[in-house]
Amino acid sequence: MSTRIAVMGGAGFGGGEIVRLLLSHPHVSVVAATSRRLAGKPLHRAHPNLRGCTDLRFCTPDDVPQVDVLVLALPHGESSRRWDTLKDLAPRIIDMSADFRLDDPEAYAEHYGTHPRPEVLPTFLYALPELNREALRDASHVATGGCNATVSILALLPLFEAGVVDRTATVLDLKVGSSEGGAVANEGSHHPLRSGVVRPYRPTGHRHAVEIEAALGRSGPARVHMSVTAVDMVRGASLLAHAFPAQPVEVRDLWSIYRDRYRNEPFIRLVAERSGVFRFPEPKILSGTNYCDIGFEVDPSGERIVVAAAIDNLMRGAAGQAVQALNLMMGWDERAGLDFAGLHPI
Repeated sequence: MSTRIAVMGGAGFGGGEIVRLLLSHPHVSVVAATSRRLAGKPLHRAHPNLRGCTDLRFCTPDDVPQVDVLVLALPHGESSRRWDTLKDLAPRIIDMSADFRLDDPEAYAEHYGTHPRPEVLPTFLYALPELNREALRDASHVATGGCNATVSILALLPLFEAGVVDRTATVLDLKVGSSEGGAVANEGSHHPLRSGVVRPYRPTGHRHAVEIEAALGRSGPARVHMSVTAVDMVRGASLLAHAFPAQPVEVRDLWSIYRDRYRNEPFIRLVAERSGVFRFPEPKILSGTNYCDIGFEVDPSGERIVVAAAIDNLMRGAAGQAVQALNLMMGWDERAGLDFAGLHPI
C-alpha cells in the first residue's frame, strides 16, 4: 500500500521539484498539492514539465486530507505560523523552509526574528543524511537544510571532523543561481536585472552561516566567513571554500580523509581530476540530481586548502534532500526516487 503524501505550497519551485520526485517514487502516492492562487487548476499550470504526468489539481490548504506524510514547501514563516493546524494533518512532517532548521530559539531570533513557536524547534531534526542518518530513521519531524548551508557542510565536514584545519578561519565563496530566490519574482531576480550579472548580494552576514557552524561545530568550535554572489545561472550553488591547515597536509591526505568519510555515501562524488574540462565540480551537470560533487587542492605553499563543491540547489539543497530523508524515515532504500544521473550536454 502506497504512503499517502500531501505537499503544502506545491506551486513554488521547491514544491514542484518534490512533487516531480514523488510522482515517480515507488512507494508513494501524492494525494494533494496546495496553492490558493491556482486552486482547481492542473499542476502543469505551475509546472509545465509535469504535463501528462498526473491528473492531480491544486487544492486549497483547507482541503488537504489526513495523510501519512506532510511536506511543507511554504514561504518562510508560514509553517511556524500555521503549526497548530498543520501538525494534526500527518504523523510525519518534512519542512523545506527555514522555520525549523535551528533548534536554538535565540539563534533563530538573531537571524530570522522571534519564532512564533519556539518550543517546537527542538522537536525537528536537521534532514542532512550525512550528518544525521541514524537519527533520521526514527524521526517524525525533519527540516531540510538551506541550499548554501548544505553544499558548505558537505564540502567541509570531513576536514573539520579530522581536525586538520583552523576551525576559525574558513572562508566560503558561493556563486548561486536565480532559483534560490523562489518562484515569485523580486527586484533582484527580475530577468533584466539578473541576466549577465556577477553580483555580490550578501558579502557578509548570510544567515545560512549559523547552520554551517552548528553542523561543523559538533566536533569542536567552528567559525566560517561567508560571501554569496548572484550569477547568471538558474539552478545551482557552486562553492569555493578556503581552509587553512592546522598541520602540514598534502593532497593524498585529503583523498584519504574524504574517501574514508564518504565511502558509503550514495550521493557524494569526489571530483578532482588532473585534466579535462570538468576537473572540478560544476553545478550545470548536476541539474535535476541529488548529488553533491566535491573536489580539492592544496596550495603549492601548503598554507591553504581549496575545496570546490557543487549541488543543484532545488534538489540536494531542497527537494532531493527531503526525499532522501523521507526514505530513511520510512525504512526504504535511501536512493528510491533519486537515481537520475543528470544530463550532458545541457
